[in-house]
Amino acid sequence: MANIKSFGYALNGLCFFLKNEANAIIHLLGAIAALALCFILHCSVVETVLIIGAAGFVWVAELFNTAIEESMDLISLEKNPQIKIVKDIAAAAVLVAAIIALITGAIIFIPKII
Repeated sequence: MANIKSFGYALNGLCFFLKNEANAIIHLLGAIAALALCFILHCSVVETVLIIGAAGFVWVAELFNTAIEESMDLISLEKNPQIKIVKDIAAAAVLVAAIIALITGAIIFIPKII
């Protein structure tokens, strides 16, 4: 029974994320577009799994970033240089994940398009 409750908590978090984070919709659309390209360009199973993994990596990074930002806002809503650094580093993690996903997509999709 505890596992079902945990699943519910996770769904609540995902719903909060999708409703309150503008970047969530951008990442969702990007993931859908990348998956659609996999089918359109007849990617192999391995290539498709790599694309799914890269998109998932971005989602996980963005979810952690949101959790960190929400946690920091609980600590203080006032401007605080240390909290800014924490938030900036969390945002940088999302940026790195997105760059890795972009590179992965480029390696897989560009040769197929050309």
